[in-house]
Amino acid sequence: MQRHGDFHFISVDEIVDPGNRSLISPASSQIRMNWQIATRGYMNYLRLERSLAANSVEAYQHDVDKLIQYVEAFSPALYPKTVQPKDIRNFLAWITELGLSATSQARIISGIRGFYEYLFLEKEIIENPLEFIEMPHIGRTLPDVLSVEEIDKMFSIIDLSAKQGHRNRALLETLYSCGVRVSELIEMKISGVYFDEGFVRVIGKGNKERLIPVGKVALKWVNHYLEGFRNHQPVKAGFSDHLFLSRSGHKLTRMAVFNIVKALLVDAGIKKKVSPHTFRHSFATHLVEAGADLRAVQEMLGHSSITTTEIYTHLDRHRLKEEILNFHPRYKKSAKQSS
Repeated sequence: MQRHGDFHFISVDEIVDPGNRSLISPASSQIRMNWQIATRGYMNYLRLERSLAANSVEAYQHDVDKLIQYVEAFSPALYPKTVQPKDIRNFLAWITELGLSATSQARIISGIRGFYEYLFLEKEIIENPLEFIEMPHIGRTLPDVLSVEEIDKMFSIIDLSAKQGHRNRALLETLYSCGVRVSELIEMKISGVYFDEGFVRVIGKGNKERLIPVGKVALKWVNHYLEGFRNHQPVKAGFSDHLFLSRSGHKLTRMAVFNIVKALLVDAGIKKKVSPHTFRHSFATHLVEAGADLRAVQEMLGHSSITTTEIYTHLDRHRLKEEILNFHPRYKKSAKQSS
């Protein structure tokens, strides 16, 4: 057992299991029930009113559970509505003791803040105890992107004589042309491709629908795939409107798309760490580099906040810095002298 400030900290092994009833006194059972009722209401709110996906709801549940574990161990008299900012600060100290990264801490605090925003909306509390709690500082990591030349190379080596060659070309052209998430790609419907208008309809996070412009090249390959292959293969029940199908007639899985990208990466001799999501990063980066309006890029990506999209301006500045260092005569001269 460790002592931290005014609290006694038990070991990680003792606290990480929420089912460890030995840590909960009988007197706290009513308080625990109060937490369960509040949490259940929050989960229903996320599912029904915010229309979040099941895995997102589960993640928020995990965040609130972490706070409940802390309360049961160190402040068993606390109800959800009696938690104060000092309790949240002590909770932050505890998850730091557990060795959680700044990213994990930020995610947990975000989930708990949402929980208290829900309680505020329900008029269960008069102020959010996390309102003035600062997030842990997280360094922004710039994702890898592919150059236009690298993307062209990957596309050019797709074996169109192979049975799934045209599907793979259409799939990757769509992935890069629209900047969609892999989950959106595998759920894309034939009825959602508007060839004459040049748009595709996708369903993104939170069940939100958006229309994305799609280029003529991608539409050409999608049309080749549909007319020459997709419309002639057996389709399993329930997948007749899915655009991209597996050999068995089911919709493609995320892993299948990952394997397609991985195989092409090896064949192209590209050493970067690349996944299907890299095409989304590349799509956005290339648009920003070409001068596209950041708000338009935000709409196409389906970001709820412009701050998420702003990472691509950082990528662009990073690339510009490298260009200057490599090609500006003053920088080149300085580099030679220092060597």
